[in-house]
Amino acid sequence: MKRLFSILAVSGMMAFGTVNANATTTTSTAVTTVASVAQDDAPAAEELGFHQELKKRFIEGGPGFMGIVLLCLILGLAIAIERIIFLNLSTTNTKKLTQEVEDALASGGVDAAKEVCRNTKGPVASIFYQGLDRTDEGLEAAEKAVVAYGGVQMGQLEKNVSWISLFIALAPMLGFMGTVIGMIDAFDKIEAAGDMNPALVAGGIKIALLTTVFGLIVAIILQIFYNYIIAKIDSIVNDMEDASITLMDLLIRQKK
Repeated sequence: MKRLFSILAVSGMMAFGTVNANATTTTSTAVTTVASVAQDDAPAAEELGFHQELKKRFIEGGPGFMGIVLLCLILGLAIAIERIIFLNLSTTNTKKLTQEVEDALASGGVDAAKEVCRNTKGPVASIFYQGLDRTDEGLEAAEKAVVAYGGVQMGQLEKNVSWISLFIALAPMLGFMGTVIGMIDAFDKIEAAGDMNPALVAGGIKIALLTTVFGLIVAIILQIFYNYIIAKIDSIVNDMEDASITLMDLLIRQKK
């Protein structure tokens, strides 16, 4: 009986040792698998964000044409922001101003209406003031003053906008030029090496294409601002024209 218990005890210990060995092997395999997955995921975790990738590509494009393209973006955005601020400050509630001028004409005459225009900012109020200031010379003189000063105000609204369109055209053209120069450099390397080695020209072609990409990005950004500015100018000019017609109608009624 004791021999039987001894055999069973030895068998149990051997079985327990085998289970422990298998568990250890399984644990080691799992750890190795996790480590391998972590190593595989490491590059994914190290992937650059959008801004970092954009910065990296910009640096790879070279300081020559990339610097000029960046200058176009900076100058274009500076002019666009200045114009947007100016146009927003030039926007006037035309209906409210017209009603105030009409009430002032009815209650205090031309001088009261001029005081209202003097205390109001914007091109519409300036046009009103110039028209009211010429009422003593007759309605025809007032109308000429309104038309002439309307042209002056329109010129102020469109000031420097042509520079934005220049940068919109210039940025992709510089990018294309950088691409052409890069391609020429790549073919020069092929000619010097005497064979078509992709690794020899891949870097030059990549740099050449990057200049085009960034030139197009700059043009797209500035085009959005340009279209907004043009739409804002058109809106203000339409208000100026409608207000000018309304002012002349008010002056005609007052003369009667």
